[in-house]
Amino acid sequence: MPLRVHDTRRREKVDFTTQSPGRVSMYVCGVTVYDNCHLGHARCYIAFDLIHRWLEASGYDVDYVQNFTDIDDKIIKRSIETGEDWKAIVDRNIETYYEDMDALNILRADHYPRCTEYVESMIHIIEDLIEKGHAYVADDGVYFHVDSAPEKYGQLTGQSIDAVRQGAGGRVEKTGSGKRDHKDFALWKQAKPDEPTWSSPWGEGRPGWHIECTAMSLDHFGTSFDIHGGGHDLRFPHHEAEIFQSECHTGHAPLAGYWLHNGFVNIDGEKMSKSLGNFWTIRDIIQKVDPLVLRLALVNAHYRSPIDMNEQLLNDAQRNHDRILQVYEKALRMSSDGRRHQLPEPNLASPDPLAKSLGLLERLAEGFAQAMDDDFNSREGVAKVLAATKQLQYFMTLGSDDEDKRAIGTYAKEWLEESAGNILGILPSPDVLLAEPVEDPRKAEIAEQVEALLSERSTARANKDWPRADEIRDKLNALGVVVTDTADGPVWDLQ
Repeated sequence: MPLRVHDTRRREKVDFTTQSPGRVSMYVCGVTVYDNCHLGHARCYIAFDLIHRWLEASGYDVDYVQNFTDIDDKIIKRSIETGEDWKAIVDRNIETYYEDMDALNILRADHYPRCTEYVESMIHIIEDLIEKGHAYVADDGVYFHVDSAPEKYGQLTGQSIDAVRQGAGGRVEKTGSGKRDHKDFALWKQAKPDEPTWSSPWGEGRPGWHIECTAMSLDHFGTSFDIHGGGHDLRFPHHEAEIFQSECHTGHAPLAGYWLHNGFVNIDGEKMSKSLGNFWTIRDIIQKVDPLVLRLALVNAHYRSPIDMNEQLLNDAQRNHDRILQVYEKALRMSSDGRRHQLPEPNLASPDPLAKSLGLLERLAEGFAQAMDDDFNSREGVAKVLAATKQLQYFMTLGSDDEDKRAIGTYAKEWLEESAGNILGILPSPDVLLAEPVEDPRKAEIAEQVEALLSERSTARANKDWPRADEIRDKLNALGVVVTDTADGPVWDLQ
């Protein structure tokens, strides 16, 4: 089955082909680095990480560019509010971005350009657009004139430019803006007091948001590239503005062969918003949930579908992740390096349980690949991994001797690493999984006291001195100690 992807511009799934055989050029709009990343960012960059991983697993050499918007109204506002230099805000938030993405097991892009590194290119593009009649200079900056290329309007959203004209009128009045029409958008903004500025033919100022991505994508890929990605909310105006700017500047269309957009994240059925008090930063959530559990919760949905994040979703992800890790850990302990003992050929019709089980696992692997080839359907991919997890549990009970068992463990390990690890990205490294848990240093500090109390408790229980036993229990609770009674005696740990 060939890889098929849903192209937002064509509004349908189409076969995936590339401009250069075996190579994929992919540009994904990055974060505006004025604050810590939130759950919506996690959804977006995990989605495109999944796409990145599957393309590479399919044999493509992926050239992945993801920018940082390091000058913007929000950054300037944050700098004014806090009194902190805007560059310091940018650098700090880029650093925390990398930390958050690493925690979520997101592979690094090949390039992370910053907008401010491309101001000269932006100025050149704007000059060209003015010369070609697609942009004009106003008293507060430079604007793109949308009516200069009406055929390009609504390519991603399906909006009709005629309907927009009728519904909102033509000219902008009493707005304080120098633009001629409400549809036009800023390419260059005239300098305001206490803002960072750059020199340009139109005076001191700074670039508009949309022109930044145009300059960076064209610089890296030329007139066109294979995939342009980003969140659903970027279709309009940002991505449609990119189409206007880029195609009118280069004279080449389309800018991107495929436009891919990930769905929103809601919290308990409502849009995530600071005003609603349901705004989750990545740092907030991974203090409560393992980052790989969060990743599983997000990949267990098609990347284009909205996700309703709630406690139940996270609890389900935790339970499923625990099941996968339990099987993976067993496989790691059973597996061996070096020459593999020969297992029977997979055969669903075989009376041999081992051959039949291998046949079922091969079919699940094929189903996983088919799901990913169907517009990166990770939800179906996760379903195949969970089904395989159950089968692998049974599979690892088979085998007539130690060599069989080692070969079975190695097969199970490789099955999970290829799908759950390399593609879904939800497996920790073997070293992390097999590491002995680090002893809480607080345990050593209170161990002698706790052991003495447990001895007293055992004596009190033997003598049926229940008031004394309850008193000791309260003392243990005050120390933050949890006691589990076993056949071999009480076992304790910290809460």
